[in-house]
Amino acid sequence: MLVPRTKKLYDIDPSSWEHPADTAALAALKRLKGLDDVVRAVLSLTTEKSIRLLHVASSVKVGPEQFPAVNALVGRIVDTFDWPARPEVFVTQSPFFNAGAFGFREPFIVVNSSLVRSLDDDELQSILAHEMGHVMSGHALYKTLLWLLVNLADGLLGIPKLALYPIIAALTEWDRKSELSADRASLLALQSEEPAYRVLMKAAGGDDVSQLNLNAFFAQAAEYDNSRGVLDSLFKILNLAWSSHPFPVIRLSELRTWAASGQYQAILDGNYPKRGLKADDPDADIKKGFDYYAKPESGGEDHIARAAKDIQEGLGKAAANLEDALKRLFE
Repeated sequence: MLVPRTKKLYDIDPSSWEHPADTAALAALKRLKGLDDVVRAVLSLTTEKSIRLLHVASSVKVGPEQFPAVNALVGRIVDTFDWPARPEVFVTQSPFFNAGAFGFREPFIVVNSSLVRSLDDDELQSILAHEMGHVMSGHALYKTLLWLLVNLADGLLGIPKLALYPIIAALTEWDRKSELSADRASLLALQSEEPAYRVLMKAAGGDDVSQLNLNAFFAQAAEYDNSRGVLDSLFKILNLAWSSHPFPVIRLSELRTWAASGQYQAILDGNYPKRGLKADDPDADIKKGFDYYAKPESGGEDHIARAAKDIQEGLGKAAANLEDALKRLFE
């Protein structure tokens, strides 16, 4: 049996797969008064090299002689996306089902050892491609900033984390939405749907596949999506508060909807924007997010829709509270 060859997506721009909620939230986030000052302040107190050296010292750097199978998967992903720079990848000892992209100018990827141990090659490639999507979309800068503010705010900036709550809240809101974009990147890298779905199922229920059933998990996702009462929506919002990722069933539904859309197939057919040709248009990005959730097939006025429509209002309130924190910071 012939295995279909993965199509190389020459010079593809990440905007071709980015989720409207991600682009809208990031566009609104960049308008947050004081964000640039926070970025400059944090980057002046730490460096990309220091964060990388932390992983050089405490993790295993992937290469031809260390985790060669992972190294080969990374090369395959970089080639599929025709990306000019190959990010460094580290495997770190951890039992948690997670990976991340970090860094400013030269982002790198960190994968927890539990993923390498428990996933098959297709599933692990899906994880690596997900993180590569973050790198290509420029998410690593803001993800690193969020990590530093959450974990090192008191010592790094010398002010209580509570004072930085507005910007941490805004970054966290965007961070969840960025995961929806990266999930799409994982689909494009493999050009096969099931591995990405299995990863989400395993993220929810563990890696014992003898106890899991993908069709039943899709039914579970539909049950969650169909719970649209007032109390249901309230519980959905509260349950997601401060979570770094949307729930696996939300990601599953979003990804399957996109996989069934004409946009996914159009990309595979070679119809996508090329890098360097798309001009930044924050207003259009925000409108795209609103329009997406106004469509009936997106679920209409549910909790995600309202969250998207509240981006500008919420960030406006955050900006007002952030000014006092920044004054103390730079004094």
